[in-house]
Amino acid sequence: MIVVAAVLVSGLLLAGPALRRRYPVAWWLALGFPVACLRVGRTWRPLMAGCGLAVSRKAALTVVSGLVGNGAPPPQPRVPRYGVIRPTAGGFWFLVRLLPGQVPEDFVKASPAMAHAWEVHAVRVTKWRPGVVRVAASAADPLLAPRLPKRRAADRLLHVVVGALETGAHWVIDLRRVPHWLIVGATRSGKSTLINALVAGLAPQPVALVGIDCKGGMELSLYGPRLSALATNRAQAVKLLAALVDMTLDRMAVCRASRVRNVWGLSDEQRPVPVVVIVDEIAELFLIASRSEKDEAQAAATALIRLAQLGAALGLFLIVAGQRVGSDMGPGVTALRAQLAGRVCHRVSDPGTAEMALGDLNPDALKAAQAITPEQAGTAVLASGDGWERARSHLVSEEDAEAIAAEYAHLTPYMPELIDAMSGATVRIERLDRDGSE
Repeated sequence: MIVVAAVLVSGLLLAGPALRRRYPVAWWLALGFPVACLRVGRTWRPLMAGCGLAVSRKAALTVVSGLVGNGAPPPQPRVPRYGVIRPTAGGFWFLVRLLPGQVPEDFVKASPAMAHAWEVHAVRVTKWRPGVVRVAASAADPLLAPRLPKRRAADRLLHVVVGALETGAHWVIDLRRVPHWLIVGATRSGKSTLINALVAGLAPQPVALVGIDCKGGMELSLYGPRLSALATNRAQAVKLLAALVDMTLDRMAVCRASRVRNVWGLSDEQRPVPVVVIVDEIAELFLIASRSEKDEAQAAATALIRLAQLGAALGLFLIVAGQRVGSDMGPGVTALRAQLAGRVCHRVSDPGTAEMALGDLNPDALKAAQAITPEQAGTAVLASGDGWERARSHLVSEEDAEAIAAEYAHLTPYMPELIDAMSGATVRIERLDRDGSE
């Protein structure tokens, strides 16, 4: 029996590297996880003592123990008790009950020491319930090369897998659950790649995509065949946003007549197509150089805020992106930020943008975002009212995004009310060329 066990262990050790490359989850569960459990059990008590998380016994008990025990060693300090260690696809987690006087922040500070002692990539500590924290470890960096899932039609409307979370789980943007998002990031930080992944996931779905790109359409024109409308300057954007507000008011009248609270309560025949509005480089909408530009910027801000307030119930969703977002751009930006419950922060060039994106939600998320380095392109911190996570989007290149948009161009809803609202001839020509008519 011992010989058989030795042969099995030797085989696992020899075949370990190959198994780890081809079957990482199986390798982790068969070999990596048991070894990690042994490390946790062996290092728990000295680790707690070294991090100041062990509580000494009362001095009186120590004296009595020395007298009664005839020179026996004093009682060991108390350490927090941990529960059953549960495996995940690329790590493990367990619960720890805090001792009196301890707070979750004490364990958060000790997480780097835990990762070092257990020889894992990272350890994250979060509050589970009063008096209990959750300790989760990642054996390797799941953000190093997130695997792109096979592209297929989504099984849930407005539900898109855009990348991987630090836990190894899918990074999902579900617009039905969190309808409006703010995405910030400096040049080459991964912001455009995330939007590519989002559009690639939405393109096969029965939704309308609308773009606002005031940099002449340099970014969003890639998705042209799949866009129902595209505004390429601020004047067009103001008219397009006004038309979208009118659309929500029309949908509101339909819901009121049908005595339902939102479009999801309408029948399939009555329900209008969901509209996802992608605003790239929000600063171009708000920066002003003259009185006339100030009026346009104010009109755009007012329309965006109204869409954010009304859109979720009426099937309209906002994805607002920019390199820099700050309060110096005017009160409209701050008011709009308050309506965008989902936040994604890549590496940014100024701390004010990270503060605007995450500061009002979670200070820990803000610190994590500010720690992203230029070498970690694609890595971001995402936050909402439910908490925060580190994540990385799938690598969807410009060529891939353009090809996907062309492939699903036949699903583009024709929305003349949006096109007619803009006087730009370019938009009309693109629409007519797409339909093959004059």
